[in-house]
Amino acid sequence: MGSAAEVDEDVVLPVLGREEVVKRRCRRLKQLGRVYKDHYWCMMDELKRKYRRYYWSYGKSPVTETNDDDNDVDDGNFELEFSWCAIRGCKNKAMALTKFCHAHILSDSKQTLYMRCNYVVQSLQAGPIICGKTVLKCTVPPLCPGHYQKAEKHVTRALKKAGLNVSSTNKVAPKFHILIAESVRQIQISRRIAEKEMQEYLEIKEEEISI
Repeated sequence: MGSAAEVDEDVVLPVLGREEVVKRRCRRLKQLGRVYKDHYWCMMDELKRKYRRYYWSYGKSPVTETNDDDNDVDDGNFELEFSWCAIRGCKNKAMALTKFCHAHILSDSKQTLYMRCNYVVQSLQAGPIICGKTVLKCTVPPLCPGHYQKAEKHVTRALKKAGLNVSSTNKVAPKFHILIAESVRQIQISRRIAEKEMQEYLEIKEEEISI
């Protein structure tokens, strides 16, 4: 709600000119913005409370033990019962809505959110050995955090060898579209050189035939 002066102004001026209409709309828009902000922060506080209850109910997988002393948390409508991972010998909590923990979630044939890290740990004659750790499918590139850092270092070294100005490996590697553009440029340069060499070779051959 606006102040008493703002409300009185709307009541006193039943017929408004263009300037007054614009001012009133601007004032009411600001009031509406304040209402939306207050409502947004109320929802954020509610979200934090619900997340805290969920965290204490299900734990942060993988978790090996529970804390029975945390009875001061308002559990609301959440059930405090949980199940262990269905993999034999695993002592981690199962993730919500599944029978497997985060490390073994790929054993769930119905899940569609996770995939394996495809970083090649070792190359053998029988085939490459990949990392296989669980990562989200939306992760680009599909690597676990440790191998993502290694891949960044490899890219940085490759860029240095290519003559690009990369001063430190601690800096974030160039974005994917920059790498694509650079790769395309290098391919085009190689093709031009090959076409030029082929053209010179054909010209030499033509001269030899004509002689």
